Amino acid sequence: MKKKKYHILTIGGGSGQFALLSGLRDLDLLELSAVVSMADSGGSTGRLRDEFGVLPPGDALKCILALSPQREVVRKILLRKFKSNGRLKGHNAGNMLLTMVSRYTGSFPAGIQALAEILDTRGRILPVTIDRATLVAELTDGSRIYGETAIDIPRGTQREKIRDVFLVPHHTDSISVYPPVIEEISRADYIIIGPGDLFTSIIPSLIVPGVRDAICSASARVLFVLNIMTKYGETHNFSGRDFINKLEECIQRRVDGIIYNSKEPDRELIEKYREQKAEVVKIDSGEEWLEGRTIYASDLIETSGGIVRHDSKKLAEIIEHIIL
Repeated sequence: MKKKKYHILTIGGGSGQFALLSGLRDLDLLELSAVVSMADSGGSTGRLRDEFGVLPPGDALKCILALSPQREVVRKILLRKFKSNGRLKGHNAGNMLLTMVSRYTGSFPAGIQALAEILDTRGRILPVTIDRATLVAELTDGSRIYGETAIDIPRGTQREKIRDVFLVPHHTDSISVYPPVIEEISRADYIIIGPGDLFTSIIPSLIVPGVRDAICSASARVLFVLNIMTKYGETHNFSGRDFINKLEECIQRRVDGIIYNSKEPDRELIEKYREQKAEVVKIDSGEEWLEGRTIYASDLIETSGGIVRHDSKKLAEIIEHIIL
């Protein structure tokens, strides 16, 4: 008897979504779709957006690479940065390629599909919107910070907490969700949100009009991959409960499960992160407020290079356990 394939939809951006998809790609019984944030404004991605008027290619490229069976080889090639040519300097080959293919095919989604076809990518990758917009953060003192990069890297030693984030359209009166995203949400068996920076990678996709309503009406179970560390300027002093409350406030529904790293990094690494005002995110599975939310706790960390991140294989193993 043929086993059922489960449709998994991931929502996020950046290196967190890359780690998640890199692990899920190798699970045979999953049909994968990735919804990608279009709020990135830094580095090569930001320059291409400003110079060519295109949507930011960086996060979409990471998803394409993560879902390709040749990911280790093409990652080394496509993420290499140009060093000599003045105008190309600082760009990576993959961002340039995706930008040029998108311009040739006539749309960013078509460009993603074309590059995904070249790299034999498994799964579907969708921008959350095809409208250009700038991410804006409103702080608790009423001031505002414009652009994902500025929000992501605080200036000075102190900054007010982020009260809210919203998107400002560039050339239209409003922003709308890319319609295939709604279709994918409606047919998903599981929606996995995160991991990634809460205010600059995760929430920017969820606040695009139409996404929250689709998640609220979906029959899918919603899983949230909780961050391992807090981040100064975004989630400084956040507890696990703070992360979950902010996410649920955004999507207007309770998450069904929380995927949580239960292993602390070694003491030296924790001290290194404390110098950056970052702390380990903790949650107690016995807390009463968790009512109805299942905690899936395990060792999920990978610390090579002195960086704390989610391990792709460990993430895939715990998700396989949850689903299968």
